[in-house]
Amino acid sequence: MNRDNNVVEQLNRLLAFELTSIDQYTSHSRQYEDMGLMKLYERINHEIDDERGHADLLIRRILFLEGKPKMDAREPHTIGSDVREMLENDLQLEYNNAKTLREVIEYCEEVDDYVTREMLVGILKDTEEDHAYWLQIQLNLMDRLGEQLYLQSMM
Repeated sequence: MNRDNNVVEQLNRLLAFELTSIDQYTSHSRQYEDMGLMKLYERINHEIDDERGHADLLIRRILFLEGKPKMDAREPHTIGSDVREMLENDLQLEYNNAKTLREVIEYCEEVDDYVTREMLVGILKDTEEDHAYWLQIQLNLMDRLGEQLYLQSMM
């Protein structure tokens, strides 16, 4: 079924972002839990499931295209040391993922792989309209409320 090996390479680029997100979110969610910030823990723990679902879609598509998923590839991890830094690092990861998603969507259009394109549009929607948007809101709340009040509201 593989029409274009470059589609598989592009999907593996995206898989690296999803796997990195799982790793980074796991670390951050456990840090939130350790700090007693259970609302942040629960939300970021939920994001891990979303990222795992995205990775699953990519892996299945790579296999369908007779490729091999690169499960050991990752983007650089940026584990934060405080809440603001963790939220900012996660937001930057989502921005970088969205940028790469747009590039791969464009490539899929160029090679007429509209099935892969549609799958990626769904992932992009989650990335921009759910993950990144939520992180932006948290940082804005922290700025408006002040860090201490924000953190208290996350307990």
